[in-house]
Amino acid sequence: MADNNKQQLTIWGRANSVNVQKVLWCLRELDLGYDRIDAGLHFGKNNEPPYLAMNPNGRVPTLVDGDFVLWESNSVMRYLCMAYGQNSPIYPKEPKVRAGVDRWLDWTLSTLQPVDRPVFWALVRTPPEKRDMVAIQKDADAEGVVWRVVEAQLATRRFIEGDQFTIADIALGAYARRWLGVEGVTKPDLPNLERWFAQFADRPGFVQFIAPPMT
Repeated sequence: MADNNKQQLTIWGRANSVNVQKVLWCLRELDLGYDRIDAGLHFGKNNEPPYLAMNPNGRVPTLVDGDFVLWESNSVMRYLCMAYGQNSPIYPKEPKVRAGVDRWLDWTLSTLQPVDRPVFWALVRTPPEKRDMVAIQKDADAEGVVWRVVEAQLATRRFIEGDQFTIADIALGAYARRWLGVEGVTKPDLPNLERWFAQFADRPGFVQFIAPPMT
């Protein structure tokens, strides 16, 4: 973590949460220092009154910036870019380009996350003896349909909204790590997705926060 006079930033959330991972990757792209406090799942804290006073949803992550508290991972990424990354290209200023980025941030939560979660939990967080592989394959087929939307978008673009890497690629890339990393199901051939994924797989934030084994 960079020590660049931004140690007032605190992230609450466990490092194996995809939504926490997005924020940590964004922080690395912006070279911002911060403290992180484990919360959620076996770490607890997220359902205790002090945490719920910050985030009534009881979910992670939650950002604390001095006396300002913000939850919802994509909103946190937007805020960090606007507050501390005004000169960073990862959240473009031009209205039409920014709206395109925002569209994919919204789409990730509204459309991709709901189909990703059942597959990830079944293949990563469920013991093999308790897995219903027929049902899991049906869920994987449904997720594959959604990833074809991204595949088509990438047919004519280097990154999801053009030639520049943005926080939309962070949001999608964190989920793509899960999709490409799970095993035991049949998945469609998505060459554009794999090409896009390879372009940021060596970025320091991805290597540190997204690439480690999934748990």
